[in-house]
Amino acid sequence: MHLDLDAFFAAVEQRDKPSLRGKPVIVGGIGLRGVVSTASYEARRYGVGSAMAMSEARRRCPHAAFLAGRFGAYRQASGIVMGLLRELSPLVEPLSLDEAFVDLAAGPERQLGDSALRELAADLRARLTTATDGLTASVGLGSSKFIAKVASELAKPDGVRLVTPGTEVATIAPLPARAIPGVGPATMDRLARLGVQTVADLQRLSAAELVRELGKSAGEHLRALAWAEDDRPVEAERETKSISVEDTFEHDISDATVLGGIADRHAAQVAGRLAKAELFARTVTVKVRWPDFSSVSRSRTLDGATDRVEVVSRVARDLLDGLDTSHGVRLLGVGVSGLVQVAQEPLFDLEASRTGRVVEEAEAPLTRRPAGWLPGSDVVHTHYGPGWVWGSGLGRVTVRFETAATGPGPVRTFAVDDPDLTPPVQPSGPCGGRSATVTKGPRVTKGPPQLANTSCG
Repeated sequence: MHLDLDAFFAAVEQRDKPSLRGKPVIVGGIGLRGVVSTASYEARRYGVGSAMAMSEARRRCPHAAFLAGRFGAYRQASGIVMGLLRELSPLVEPLSLDEAFVDLAAGPERQLGDSALRELAADLRARLTTATDGLTASVGLGSSKFIAKVASELAKPDGVRLVTPGTEVATIAPLPARAIPGVGPATMDRLARLGVQTVADLQRLSAAELVRELGKSAGEHLRALAWAEDDRPVEAERETKSISVEDTFEHDISDATVLGGIADRHAAQVAGRLAKAELFARTVTVKVRWPDFSSVSRSRTLDGATDRVEVVSRVARDLLDGLDTSHGVRLLGVGVSGLVQVAQEPLFDLEASRTGRVVEEAEAPLTRRPAGWLPGSDVVHTHYGPGWVWGSGLGRVTVRFETAATGPGPVRTFAVDDPDLTPPVQPSGPCGGRSATVTKGPRVTKGPPQLANTSCG
């Protein structure tokens, strides 16, 4: 099974903002060089699509609501959906927040005939819509990952498509060749020289012709998929590559003692997650973001591997002490990487933890960061209650006061520094107002580990 949530980011915004239901909504980067992340189906009618420049989206659909996005809300909805999928099978492979593969044969013993599969998909989609307060999904069912993915595309939006065994080649034949994973613009240009437009055109080519044009690996892979040959398994677990915790402060902190205490707390959380995962770390990283939004990451690779909180804490403090924080810190993070399953000699003492080379990487200021209240972000007013930012500028912020349960609400404008207007209190949870990130492979990048700027949601 392949499940894909329909226009996910935009659908969450329409769910939570009643005044936007049935209207074009575009979520993405708000700055001059921003790109579209997701467009609602209402916006897609005007030719707006993912990865399009936001400036072009505004030209095509100027009356749309352009929102910066609320990833906490998206992660929460995604978590609900992934939980429903894991009730079907232990083999669930999330590809992103809004799509995943499921190996139905690995789940509880069940009938896998056509009618039973359609009934299973219909029940899943109904439960998903109820559990997420209105989101919808497209579901594809097939004999392989590739076919299930194709089927979900054919089912869009809000539908189910089953490709029964034996009909795979005929189903994909009329599709454009771009429907095959890995066929991008450059590959398509080369295939066009061979007269290829559809998958059927690919099926007419010999393996030798494809290998001659694309190379052995790419040519053979493309020919296999053109004939619906795909034996990739659903992979539920990927190797953990790093664990990190970070905190963005409401006000910049310059007190070294306070920052050291925060580093200790983060180190304890990181070490706790290491112990829970039965892993040991060879590298400790500290990330600091300054008031101008520039960042620096300092890493130390140890002589062995550890899960001891005192070692992670001491190394994090040493790295932090090497930075001048007197002008204030906006964000502080502690992370570990180089994870292994056994502790490595020498056994650490606090002096040994000082060994190892320090690597430092700096990031430039985020000069394109939009100023003020971001459109679409949640706010709370002392008197009017919860709402969301409609827009801001010239020292003012306009808010529409509504929630998913209230129906369309009134619009009010305030000064940007109005003390009665604040972001909502973050829900309590395992990491409170801090972010807790577990980065998974399989891709490994060179250089010091980076701490992702994510949050619990």
